Amino acid sequence: MDKNIAALQPQEVWKHFQEICAIPHPSHHEEGIRDYIVAFAQKHGIEYKVDEAGNVLLRKPATPGMEDRKGIILQAHMDMVPQKNGDKTFDFEKDAIQAYVDGEWVTADGTTLGADNGMGMSAILAAMESSDLKHGPLEGLFTMTEETGMDGAFGLKPGLLAGDILLNLDSETEGELYVGCAGGLDANITLDYQEEALPAGYKAFTTTVKGLRGGHSGMEIILGRANANKALFRLLRMAESKFGLQIASVDGGGLRNAIPREASATVAVPEAKADDFIKAAADYETILIEEFKGVEDNISVTVSAVELPARIMAGDAARKLTNAICGCPNGVFRMSPSMKGLVQTSTNLARVVSDGKQVKMQCLLRSSVRSEKEYLAEMIESVFELAGARCEFTGGYDGWNPNMDSPILKTMRESYKALYGREPAVMAIHAGLECGIIGGTYPNLDMISFGPTICYPHSPDEKVNIVSVGKFWEFLYHTIENAPKK
Repeated sequence: MDKNIAALQPQEVWKHFQEICAIPHPSHHEEGIRDYIVAFAQKHGIEYKVDEAGNVLLRKPATPGMEDRKGIILQAHMDMVPQKNGDKTFDFEKDAIQAYVDGEWVTADGTTLGADNGMGMSAILAAMESSDLKHGPLEGLFTMTEETGMDGAFGLKPGLLAGDILLNLDSETEGELYVGCAGGLDANITLDYQEEALPAGYKAFTTTVKGLRGGHSGMEIILGRANANKALFRLLRMAESKFGLQIASVDGGGLRNAIPREASATVAVPEAKADDFIKAAADYETILIEEFKGVEDNISVTVSAVELPARIMAGDAARKLTNAICGCPNGVFRMSPSMKGLVQTSTNLARVVSDGKQVKMQCLLRSSVRSEKEYLAEMIESVFELAGARCEFTGGYDGWNPNMDSPILKTMRESYKALYGREPAVMAIHAGLECGIIGGTYPNLDMISFGPTICYPHSPDEKVNIVSVGKFWEFLYHTIENAPKK
């Protein structure tokens, strides 16, 4: 197992990555990396500042003859996702990442590698350290806790950054330039209800929709996959109307940014209607299979007999809930009119769970257009207010709308073609990048996101392609030296 990754080319990048791997830096524990960057700046006589949010900014003046170039900010985040295999003994707060060369890739032994975003940090340090690189005013911005909330980007204050161009080094496919991303907003919804005793003459069942593919609610919302919460409540609403179904409890979905794969409810129906309900659920499974043919291959709707619950949702609470869930917008809301195949606005009904007093629901709204995201929030609020629920919107951040006339995009297209004889792919992503948040604080920044090829980030299978790191560094170097003039 070859662990000497500092010997790889380009050495000026890989040596920093090997040192970063040796410093524990999971989200919310980036102190070691921050100290490493500050020590680097002190060693090389580079101006630095640590802001109130814990972000680190390095700054170098233009090299002679480059004073007329626009200032460039190189940006990456300091934290990594801490994931390991079940049989791996590892403490992300104490242990060094065990990175090694595996053929054409660098990977880690049983854990995430941290190439996301360690490669971005390494490239910034290499650029700041270089005595050969010709550059205009150059800044390196290292942000805190991107992976769990983009805390550093949110904490960035006006007046800290001086540059005109921001290069976010946190994308994961070499040869692709990202010029836009979605903003986000969390809808937190609460419906209060009372419970009452279940009358005699009922049978109880756990009804479950499962086997769905789920996926990332930004990247994969365009695929039209089924939402388990929506699918379950469609059945419950029909059964309430036809069979007098009562709801005792519900638990659907999981992570806020994941399309729900499974949802279940404990329900009761009159004994005389029990067989009809079971048949209706089987028929409904057939309907879902047909509707999602080619998209969902393993949809399952199950009805399992359980002990009678002591209590159920009282009054019309269940009806209000089922109506609201069925009426809640979900999925793609609008496609981008400027970029073919890009989702502009979407929402995902991620979570529905009851606790005997309240049903709590969560949607994640995404859009690259602020006004459209706000309108979607109004729609959701309108639906749930009709049901008597309360809506609170939190964690909002702006999207990054593509600017196809961007000067740095023109420069980077020309640089890539000059280096590799072809145009890079120009893309946008229906997920959150720090560019959207930073652009909200610094609205005049010209921004591009790019990086080397990283596969399976956020998992123990994470790996970075060695050749792509060389191309990434060469492309970054060429871009900085050919920065647009002021």
